[in-house]
Amino acid sequence: MVTIQNDERYDFYPDAGRSYSIGWKVLWVYFVELLVISIVYMVLSGPVSFFQWKMDHFEWFLVPLAFFGIVYGIFVAGPISYSVKLVFLKAVRGERIEIKDMFSVFQKNYWNAVVANIVVGVIIGLGIVMLIVPGIIFACRLAFVPYLVMDHNMDVMDALRTSWDMTRGYGWQIFFMGFMAFFIAILGLIAFFVGVIIAVMWISTAFAAIYYAVVLKDGIPEMRYTGEE
Repeated sequence: MVTIQNDERYDFYPDAGRSYSIGWKVLWVYFVELLVISIVYMVLSGPVSFFQWKMDHFEWFLVPLAFFGIVYGIFVAGPISYSVKLVFLKAVRGERIEIKDMFSVFQKNYWNAVVANIVVGVIIGLGIVMLIVPGIIFACRLAFVPYLVMDHNMDVMDALRTSWDMTRGYGWQIFFMGFMAFFIAILGLIAFFVGVIIAVMWISTAFAAIYYAVVLKDGIPEMRYTGEE
């Protein structure tokens, strides 16, 4: 079991309300950095959303664009989302963050990030097809996969197993976090564009906070990975 010394800056505990409270504080400490990174990520994710919209208005001549959108989402936008999650985790831990950190996936563990993103998406998708509830369970239990892949250089299978082990006993808290995220996003939409960005930033810091809280409380189960401890 990998253990980490308790962080005294905030009162970390694996609780949905506590995580959102900490996330709100972290958000304003790193507001400028996280704002810039969030905007850049939204711009980089734009092609995926655009091509999804085009497919809703399908024409045969759009097939090459759709193919490009899928490839771009798998090999660019998806992996970058893993790096962005690491950025928010670094903010929660009080570390220095830079814009270039959101591209760190291209320098380390890239292929595991690509495959993990696909596998988690397929598992959750199949779970949703199976009467929705299994999909929600899978989403909660695999919520830590991006952090484990990026922060501890885990391969796909180790990240899946470790996330499943780490979230045991915290599934309801993670579910509540997702439930709260829905209403925070709605409030962000009411406040228009700026509100949406702040809502997304808050949700991201909160999820990073609950992951870090679990790490501080329970440590990380030993797995076959090569990251620093």
